[in-house]
Amino acid sequence: MALADSARGLPNGGGVSSRSPSGGPLLTPSQSLDGGAGRRSGYITIGYRGSYTIGREAQADAKFRRVARITVCGKTALAKEVFGETLNESRDPDRPPERYTARYYLKFNFLEQAFDRLSEAGFRMAACSSTGTCAFAPEQGGPADDKIWTSYTEYVFCRD
Repeated sequence: MALADSARGLPNGGGVSSRSPSGGPLLTPSQSLDGGAGRRSGYITIGYRGSYTIGREAQADAKFRRVARITVCGKTALAKEVFGETLNESRDPDRPPERYTARYYLKFNFLEQAFDRLSEAGFRMAACSSTGTCAFAPEQGGPADDKIWTSYTEYVFCRD
């Protein structure tokens, strides 16, 4: 294995192996939709909404809900390269490869799987941001002491 490839953690001297731990194909950073002649640089933003309920005892009885949908924002060609068949394009079909979109989402609900695929494609996390709001839950039938927290989190990945 070449020193440059081992420093990047690529198996087989940077070649393609069968499958990654996330289930997708292992990709080298040089592989892209343009036939591998050059690596496409760009940004992909991953976002999700989450919620949880905290009762009177705070962390002792926090109830977390699973991630309902992971959204993808970026150039269509980059999103397809990284996520392949797991990218749901139904909200923005026939988008040209070099155009940006914020309307795609993933067919799976595991952030770790999305992060693995981005890492395998040569992306690194550049920034993240999260917002949260709190609402009391009695109007939704919950106990008077419970609060429902909702959050929106985005992770920005880049590849040079």
